[in-house]
Amino acid sequence: MSLSLIFACAWVVVACVGAMFPSKRNHWPFAYVLMAVGVPMLGFVTYQHGPIVALVVFMGGLSILRWPVVYLWRWVKRQKGHK
Repeated sequence: MSLSLIFACAWVVVACVGAMFPSKRNHWPFAYVLMAVGVPMLGFVTYQHGPIVALVVFMGGLSILRWPVVYLWRWVKRQKGHK
């Protein structure tokens, strides 16, 4: 397994362990850190394995960070409705 996929698997493990801690205030800052680390990691996966594998890793990341994506989608829809 390549270094980029090892990083991606470690990212998933860290995300799952972080989600197990019960805290209302800690989840959003933790999600921001995961996003900040995940974007360069996704670029590294794309560089080493190409866009198809990167798309699979991206979809896995979206499934873990689904609430930020839901809130972003709602914000985009709300912005389109005001124009």
